[in-house]
Amino acid sequence: MKIKVTKLPKSEVEIEGELEIDAFEGYFKTALKKLGERVNIDGFRKGKIPENVLLSNIPEISILEEMAELALAEHYPKILETEKIDAISRPEISITKLARKNPLGFKIKTAVLPSIKIADYKTAAKKIISKITEAEKNIIVTEKDIEDTIIDIRKSRAPKKHVTEPHVHKEGEEHKHDEETTEVEALPPLDDEFVKALGPFSGVDDFTAKLKENIKLEKQNLQKEKTRLKIIEKIIEESEMDLPEILIQVELDKILYRMESDITQMGLKFEDYLKHLNKTKENLRTEFRNDAEKKAKLALVLNEIAKIEKIVADEEQIVKEVEAIMEHYKDADPERARMHAENVLTNEQIFRFLESQ
Repeated sequence: MKIKVTKLPKSEVEIEGELEIDAFEGYFKTALKKLGERVNIDGFRKGKIPENVLLSNIPEISILEEMAELALAEHYPKILETEKIDAISRPEISITKLARKNPLGFKIKTAVLPSIKIADYKTAAKKIISKITEAEKNIIVTEKDIEDTIIDIRKSRAPKKHVTEPHVHKEGEEHKHDEETTEVEALPPLDDEFVKALGPFSGVDDFTAKLKENIKLEKQNLQKEKTRLKIIEKIIEESEMDLPEILIQVELDKILYRMESDITQMGLKFEDYLKHLNKTKENLRTEFRNDAEKKAKLALVLNEIAKIEKIVADEEQIVKEVEAIMEHYKDADPERARMHAENVLTNEQIFRFLESQ
């Protein structure tokens, strides 16, 4: 087989080739047999039709097309392996020569995993971490933080009461209603009985102490996420990559899928939601394109760092994470659950590595 690989823009390649006559002719009998299983001819059982009868009933072009399909299905993976092509999209195949007793000519276009000129990620991480202030490092939970959270909790548990009050008329106002009904919240008292109903707390003091810990943890997590975002944005900004369109489209598919799932879980139809917004799916794809590009770049950068630093997720942790996913989502596909767990755990290790600089 003669092969010529040409690099195209946007991390795509074109594979141009010819499969020699003998190799191509070798698919003739298999192609004819496969087509024979699909045709109905009076007087013959399906799949048991003699070769000469099939030849007089099936157009030669149909046999040639089947031969080409069989040949490329077998040889395309071999081409990728031999030429060391990291294909990441479905191939676009066009046949350039198709005739009996002739070589099979073809062109294949596919997107490949882009090569990245990665930034000096250790230095980028150091720079961001060095800018973290003392106040950001030593997170303090104020009395106001605790009071505001307790008010929110009490409000969420408050029974709604409808109170009817006499309406005081202003001068010149019509005397239509003499009474007004308003909805007021009677906040439950913050006592031992109230906090015990919320969870395993011994009393108000225990509840307040644990609440303080939780608020601190939440603030620390927010701070950590903020720092991680700055680190990765800096690395992406200083890296160079030729982003394939297919990766942007994959991320757009994910964004829209999540959006549709959230809307459906709220008991709404996605089509109705779009009508309400006066938008189409294509409008949303345009709107979210920048987000999708960022996500695609993030995935490529993290993948590159993991490769260079040989960062892999711990097998025991993956198994535990998959078990938790399968328990929570009974219908989840175990293979996809594993990929998700591996991805999340690897990314966590990459970020910890960057934070340790």
